[in-house]
Amino acid sequence: MPIDIRTLKGDPAAYQAELRRRWTGLLSYRYIGRNHSSMNTGPVDNTVTLRRDMRNAAGGLLVAPLSISAPEGDVGSDLETVPNPVIHSCQILDDARDVKRIEVVESEVLHSGTRMGYSRSKIVDADDPGRVIAFTEGQGVRIGAVPEGLHKMEEDKLDIEDSPDLPPLREAFGCARRADGHWILPELAVELASPDAALHIGPQHILLETAAIDLAAGATGTDRLQMQTWHVMFLARGKVGPFRAEGEAVQGTDGNVGVRLTLHDEGNGDRAVTSASAVMRIVP
Repeated sequence: MPIDIRTLKGDPAAYQAELRRRWTGLLSYRYIGRNHSSMNTGPVDNTVTLRRDMRNAAGGLLVAPLSISAPEGDVGSDLETVPNPVIHSCQILDDARDVKRIEVVESEVLHSGTRMGYSRSKIVDADDPGRVIAFTEGQGVRIGAVPEGLHKMEEDKLDIEDSPDLPPLREAFGCARRADGHWILPELAVELASPDAALHIGPQHILLETAAIDLAAGATGTDRLQMQTWHVMFLARGKVGPFRAEGEAVQGTDGNVGVRLTLHDEGNGDRAVTSASAVMRIVP
């Protein structure tokens, strides 16, 4: 099991070494292709190149890559504090079928208190910045202090070429449908864990969206669904796993369908760790 980096606070050298190992090994941002200049050395680059594994059955964008690219809830980087997400939301305005790259712009901290932080950003077509793809906003909390003198790290990139042979994001992150019909993530592993030894937001977004689409497809009879609104509340740290998604789908009007989901940590007393809600529309 991953260790909680907070246990190394009294040893700055060990803390820096472990942070580097965990940050450069974390799959979420590397697999999506999102660089964070607050953590990585080198030039600032807030763009993400879109691949076919980031798209849904109707050809539009999945919400998980957007939510991973702009998680929000800014309370400072891992070099400044030990951050933990509380709430994330994303509203998709444009399914971006013909967009090749997105860019996170207008990232702004709305409020930064003693423990809590609130921020928002806008996601646009990187090649046509006037074309707005989505809004994201979130709330985060500081759950620990870090040693002084931490420094940025060289980005450990993953070069993933777009190809018809690319596995779906859910497979790349270890999501699987169990024999009982539930979508799950396996027991917590280092590449899916945040430095504080909890299930990272990346695999959570991917698992929950996968389950949401599956439930909505069962209710509507089609998987040609485009996410419109996505709201996630992180209730507790996912510590052990396996992690199971449960939910319900409800058909609305005008081709809309809603889904409510809960993520459970089966290895930690089946504790509810995350709640999510989604509104999708059927794409003709």
